[in-house]
Amino acid sequence: MKSESRRIIELTEYKLATFEQDSIPESVGQKIYHNYAKEIEIEFPNPKTKYKWHLKSKGRVGNIPITPEFHIAIRPKVPINNLFGMLDYAYKINFLQGSIQCQSLQESYEKLANILAHKILERCRKGLYRDYLSKIERLAYIRGRVDLRSAVQKPWDVKLKCHYNEQTGDIEDNQILGWTLFIIGRSGLCGESVSSTVRKAFHALQGFVTLKPFKSEACIDRNYHRLNQDYQLLHALCRFFLDNTGPSHETGDREMLPFLIDMANLYEQFVAEWLKANTPKGFFLKQQHRVTHDQNYFDRIDLLLGDSETKKVQYVLDTKYKAADKVDSDDRHQIVAYANVLKCQNAILVYPQNLQQPLDIKNDDIRVRSLTFSLDSDLNEAGKTFLTSLLPNTLP
Repeated sequence: MKSESRRIIELTEYKLATFEQDSIPESVGQKIYHNYAKEIEIEFPNPKTKYKWHLKSKGRVGNIPITPEFHIAIRPKVPINNLFGMLDYAYKINFLQGSIQCQSLQESYEKLANILAHKILERCRKGLYRDYLSKIERLAYIRGRVDLRSAVQKPWDVKLKCHYNEQTGDIEDNQILGWTLFIIGRSGLCGESVSSTVRKAFHALQGFVTLKPFKSEACIDRNYHRLNQDYQLLHALCRFFLDNTGPSHETGDREMLPFLIDMANLYEQFVAEWLKANTPKGFFLKQQHRVTHDQNYFDRIDLLLGDSETKKVQYVLDTKYKAADKVDSDDRHQIVAYANVLKCQNAILVYPQNLQQPLDIKNDDIRVRSLTFSLDSDLNEAGKTFLTSLLPNTLP
């Protein structure tokens, strides 16, 4: 439930915000500095800042509960509807854009939590998906396969070691749902109505499902079939919440958890999924290609685009979600190194906005370019514009 006395200060991603000295307690400033230095750049009041607080988000958006009474809300610079479109592609939720109207990220969090809780309650009413798990137990009766070696070694033991399969609902498919509801319950971002639904769904799972922690990776590449097909959407929603909920810096079960979307990661996932859905004919797309430099060091290239027939990589792409005017020299050297390793002649750096000084140069045999996959307007049109820039002589 949201507290009536909660103080919320708002930031916008990558934009410097100033606050009067008495608007942020010193103790809160210390917590931001020590616990959230990766997320927020903070400068304490001093003569240089004219005794004001300077805060700047470093590319994450969402909500940080510094204390139960003091929160920071970070808005994206991307239009909120386009943020939903990015989430649609990145998490394969496929119903956000156009069907959910929200004015803020916090409102969208609450609506998605409500959808997940209602869908879990609906599945509980139909019956949770159950599967057979292998068990080994000492029983006073025979069940499944008896461990004969154990029985011979201990003939006096009236209990037999049995190997058997038991059908149960206490499986990962359902445990992921329980853990996600538990995380949402600790966020403090939902109003009483949605919180009540989340609690109801959580209690519906209790008694059937063991509460155990999961990372977002557990929601990827799961096996779906006729009996659990509806879990695909449930796990996509769970992945969204688990991916973007950070650990609490406080001890104790009642501390609220930060909800933060790493926009650089989201941009990379979005561009990859959009290209996967719109790969031009005759090309293949590969994500997160591993490049090994030596036994102790390797890199992962965001995207490779290659010829389907020859299997040769033709384009190396690296997404750069940065507020930049020109290409950073380190980024340029890195993408050239990737292209050299793969013997590829096209190295592309992808930005969410047009650079004031775009790049299009030759580095030996490698053409290095900066291109834009914009997030400011219609995402599909922006994708088509990007592809036309990337492959001007290939697309119809």
